[in-house]
Parts: sequence; structure tokens; C-alpha cells
Amino acid sequence: MWGAGLFAYGAAVFHRSSLGVAGVEAADRFGIGASVLAMFSVAQLVVYAAMQVPVGVLLDRFGSRRLLVAGAALMGGGQLLFAVASDVRLAIVARVLIGLGDAMTFISVIRVVALWFPPRRNPLMVQLTGVTGQLGSLASAVPLVVLLRDAGWTPTFLAAAGLGLAAVLLVLVALRDRPYTGEPPPLPPSNAAVRAGLRASWSEPGTRLGLWTHFVTQFSATVFVLLWGYPFLVSGEGLPPATAALLLSMLTVTAIVCGPLIGSFCARRPYHRSGLVLGITASSAVTWAVVLLWPGRAPLWLLAVLALVLAINGPGAMIGFDYARTFNPASRIGGATGIVNVGGFVAAIMLIVGIGVVLDLLTPASAGSNYSLNAFRWAFALQYLLWVIGATQVVRYRNAARRQLAERDPDAFAALRRGGLVGAGVD
Repeated sequence: MWGAGLFAYGAAVFHRSSLGVAGVEAADRFGIGASVLAMFSVAQLVVYAAMQVPVGVLLDRFGSRRLLVAGAALMGGGQLLFAVASDVRLAIVARVLIGLGDAMTFISVIRVVALWFPPRRNPLMVQLTGVTGQLGSLASAVPLVVLLRDAGWTPTFLAAAGLGLAAVLLVLVALRDRPYTGEPPPLPPSNAAVRAGLRASWSEPGTRLGLWTHFVTQFSATVFVLLWGYPFLVSGEGLPPATAALLLSMLTVTAIVCGPLIGSFCARRPYHRSGLVLGITASSAVTWAVVLLWPGRAPLWLLAVLALVLAINGPGAMIGFDYARTFNPASRIGGATGIVNVGGFVAAIMLIVGIGVVLDLLTPASAGSNYSLNAFRWAFALQYLLWVIGATQVVRYRNAARRQLAERDPDAFAALRRGGLVGAGVD
């Protein structure tokens, strides 16, 4: 069950990331600047973020299998349209379809994990899901660069559309929503119950802690992989395209290694999860500061260090889903997970737009898509505003969640501080 869902998620990550290494080609194909190019990813991410809570409600009602099939079909259709589009408006519609299908995928797989694995194994399995699914990003790096170079735009994205069809077929054949117990599945919740569940999930400080955890840890690596990392490395830092693609691949491979370690830490030391989140945020901010302040172009070893540090962002964002699971019952896990999953993508949307605007303001029109290193430096400096806001909110809701748990169940709070596992209310 997990393998089928994981393939669908890996395919979704591939579709989501496919524009990252095609940004320069897309700018030339459609004759657009940085701001309009950013709209491709923004349209995709806006739909993704806006659909998280509605998809969470649909997930609690219809189950993972149906949503995974619909999501894979939408993303395959989006890539098909992107392959043949020659007009900017059609290209944006294609990215919207990809964002809509992507929105249905990850939280559906998280629900499969929640229902098919015991609670003690859930943090590790969520991490494995997140980081192993990033193999899709790996497939969208070097292979797509080679395909674009050798086969051209249309064949490359037609091949990407075929991956969506493969995901549809595998989910239909292999996936079931929940283990067979001999009992009929529970009836879908009523609309009133859905609204009450969303209100209850939102009122939990731990759910909001998960949202801000996702916000503060995810956006830097997401923006780097999804759109602006490749142009920064090639146009700004002057790396050959193959080397830039290799760095993006290294980021994904490192995340796969780090994810299980972070999941194991969260299972053994749940009280200190928020400290780990803040440490991951600080490491990203410090490393970016060194890169941006380096006189001239940064050396390759420093850019490799940046990729290694950003690799921890993805597993760090997964901690937010652990908060959603521990603070909410299974009946509303879809909605709570959707709330958490909004955070990082809202931050990514703001940063993608901000970087595009700054690059256009600091780049002469005659330069086209050849953005200078100085323009990239000012553009990526926008990250620090988001880090400050996110870290402040993590501390705020961590304190609120701990305070609520201590008042509601002092024994559980004491057990949590000793490193023990408790039920809903773990912060």
C-alpha cells in the first residue's frame, strides 16, 4: 500500500519540480522575463496551497485511493498541455492543473501511512515518505536537463505526461484505503461534522505549531529546487548546467539520508522537536548569509555546503505533519494535515514572487534572462523576513501548546519532558 502511494507522490514531486531545470528554456520559449516566469510556479503553488484544506475535507470523505487517481490524472494532463503550449496563458493553465493534482497527492499518502502503520512508527514513516518521494525531484534534475538538450521541449514534457498515466494505473491496481477488518468502512462525515472538525483542528495550538513549522523550514529549499536555484547557480554563480543539476540532485540525495534520522529523533525526543526546527532554520539562514556575502562568485565547495544544508529543510518540514497527527484524531487527520501543509507553500509563493520582482527591477531589459549575481543576492535576501516571522510563530505556539498540555494533563506533560510518548497533545 505504502509503495503504491509513494510512487504516486514521487511522480507528483517530479511534475512539481520539472520547471526548476527548465526555467531558462521556458523564458526563451515564451519570450518572458523573471516576473512572468515566476507566475508559472506561483500559479501552481497558489492552487496547491488554496486546495489543501478543501482536499483534506475530500480526503476524509472519499479516501486516499480516489484522490490519488484524480491527482495523477490531472498532473499528467497538465504536463501534456505544457508540452504543446506555445502561449503563456496556456502554459499557466498547465501549471494550474499540475498544482491541483499535486494538492491531492501528499496528504493522501500521509493518510495511508496513518491508517496502515502503528503510531510509534508513524514519525519515521512520514519522514521516509517525504524524503523517498523526493526521488521525483532527482528524476527532474539531470534526466530532464539531458532530455531538454537532446530531444527538445515537446518530447520531454510528453514523457513527463506518461509518468502521470503510470501513477494512475498503479494506484488503481494496488492501493486500498485502509486495512481490511471485516467491518464496513465508516460512513463519510456530514457537512456539519466536517466544519466542526476543521474548527477543532484549527483551535489546537499544536496544529498551528505544525503549520508554522512547515512555513519556516520548507520555503528556502522549495524555492531553490522549484524555480530559482538553477538560474542562480547558472546565471548568477556561473556554473555549467550539468554541475548545477548535480548540486540539485545532491540536495535530494542528502534529504533521503537525513529524513530517517530526523524521524527517529522525533519519535524518541518529542519534547525537543521544536528545538530541532529552530536549529534547522538557523543553519539555513547562516549558510545563506555566507553565500550571499561572499566576495565575488562563491566557490563550488560552498555551494555544495548550501545544497547539503538546504537538504535538511524538507525533512524538517515533515515535523509539522507529526504535530498534526499527534494533536488530532484519525477522523480529522485529512483536514489537520491540509492546514499544516499550507504553511510552507504560502511562504514559497511569497518568496518566488519577491525574487522575480527584485530580479526584474535590478536587471536591464536588454539582458533578458541573464540575471546578475548582485541581483540574485538582493533577491534571496528576502528570505530573512520570512525566517524571522516563522521562527517567532513557532516559539509562540510551542509555548501555547506546552502550556495547554500542562494544564490539561500534568502527568502527560511530565512524561513528555522525560521523552515518553503520549496521545493527542504532544508538542
